[in-house]
Amino acid sequence: MQITSERIAMPVGGASMGAYVAHPADAGTYPAVLVFMEIFGVNHHIRSIVDRVATEGYVALAPDLFHRTAPGIELGYDEAGLQQGIGLMQQVKASDAIADVSAAMDTLKRHKDVGGRGVGAIGFCFGGHLTYLAACELPIAAAASFYGGGLAVGVPGNEGVPTVERTSKIRGRILCFFGDQDAYIPPDQVERIRTELARHNVRHEVVVYPNVGHGFFCDERPDYSATAASDAWRRVKDLFGDELR
Repeated sequence: MQITSERIAMPVGGASMGAYVAHPADAGTYPAVLVFMEIFGVNHHIRSIVDRVATEGYVALAPDLFHRTAPGIELGYDEAGLQQGIGLMQQVKASDAIADVSAAMDTLKRHKDVGGRGVGAIGFCFGGHLTYLAACELPIAAAASFYGGGLAVGVPGNEGVPTVERTSKIRGRILCFFGDQDAYIPPDQVERIRTELARHNVRHEVVVYPNVGHGFFCDERPDYSATAASDAWRRVKDLFGDELR
């Protein structure tokens, strides 16, 4: 499917938040999907995922969630980029992130080519955490959370209870992807997420890939796994197709 893309800006609490958006090039209407960045910003990898989602027949938008502290920043997958990204992530508050996601949803809903049965979300690492948080706090119909760090033990800005303790508020369907060799997310945290989702009867699936580490979906990171990434993408396409169309 042919797509077009552009950079846009939207108002959030008196400020302006940038975003990258892509959508099918024809005159049809398509469901909307939010794409949440890693700690490295809306860089070329995240933009490639936005394009990939759009190619599947969605209007996809990646908001710049660091717009308050480092607007437009794009970091590489080296040690310097990692440390700078961690510092920026630690400055994000849950309330601000939710406001950003809400503004992005409103922007998508105003697009003339947006239709479907609901809004989807997909995110990675820091963005995987925000995907889960958004599913708890906002009307997200389908969520794909990839290796969301800290879900079981905290929330951005330490504003309130850990994100996993908000699980009862999820109304849509959610997929959570992890690697069993992820040094940032130990097995007991994954099990707590799985337990809470089951306890609250959330429609979900928790997928743990064997012999896979953190960041396995990104082919620029050391833990990239083509096999796990391919299987996860198939599951995401099924999720969005079932819940959003």
